[in-house]
Amino acid sequence: MNLEMVMQELEALGKERTKNIYKSNGAHEPLFGVATGEMKPIFKKTKINQPLAEQLYATGNYDAMYFAGIIADPKAMTEADFERWIDAAYFYMLSDFVVAVTLAEADIAQGVSDKWIASGEELKMSAGWSCYCWLLGNRPDVEFSETKIANMLEIVRNTIHDSPERTKYAMNNFIYTVGVSYLPLHDKAVETAKAVGPVEVKHEKKKSSFLLASERIQKAVDKEALGFKRKHVRC
Repeated sequence: MNLEMVMQELEALGKERTKNIYKSNGAHEPLFGVATGEMKPIFKKTKINQPLAEQLYATGNYDAMYFAGIIADPKAMTEADFERWIDAAYFYMLSDFVVAVTLAEADIAQGVSDKWIASGEELKMSAGWSCYCWLLGNRPDVEFSETKIANMLEIVRNTIHDSPERTKYAMNNFIYTVGVSYLPLHDKAVETAKAVGPVEVKHEKKKSSFLLASERIQKAVDKEALGFKRKHVRC
C-alpha cells in the first residue's frame, strides 16, 4: 500500500463522534476520527513499513500520525528521527501514545528519554517520562539501573508540583509504574507517592483534576498485580 491508499482507507473509517472526542483532547485538523482498533485491518496490509510511516507522520493528519506509530520500525529510527517526530507532536496523545510508545521499542530509548526529560519543554518531558513508563512496564527489571530509577523518583518528588501540566500526568504515572512494575523500588515508589500526595493538574476549560499515585499503587497491591509486565508495548 502507498500513502494515498492508506489515507483513503483511514478517511473511510473516520467517524464524526470520534473526531470530536480527539478534538476535545487537543487534536486539530486535519484528522478523520478513526478509532485505533479500526486500524488493525490496514496494518495487516502494510505490515511494518518505516518509509511509509515517515510519509504518514509528515502529513500532520492525527490519524495518519497515529498509524505511523503502529507501522514504524523503531530499531531503524535514529535519534534525529525521534527528534523530528517529537517536534511535530503537538499534543499529548501524539507525544505520549505515539512517539513515546514507538521510542520504547528502540535500543536508544533511555538515552533519548533522558534528554527529553531534561529539556524543560512540556511535551518532550511528558514523552520522556511516559517512555520510561512503557519501558518499565514491558522490559525485565535487570535492564534498568536501580540507582538511576531511584534518582528519577527523587526528581519527581522534588519537582512534580512545579512541572508543566501535561508533564505532571507522566511523572505521576512514573511513580505508579515503578511501584507496580519495577519490584526493586516498590517500597521507595510507595514512599514517594505518599510524600508527593495529591497532584493538581489545571485545565483551561474545566476544573482542576487531582492525581494520587498512592491510591493507584494500593489498588494494584490489592489485585496482587505487583510485577506486572505487558507482553507488547505497541498494539
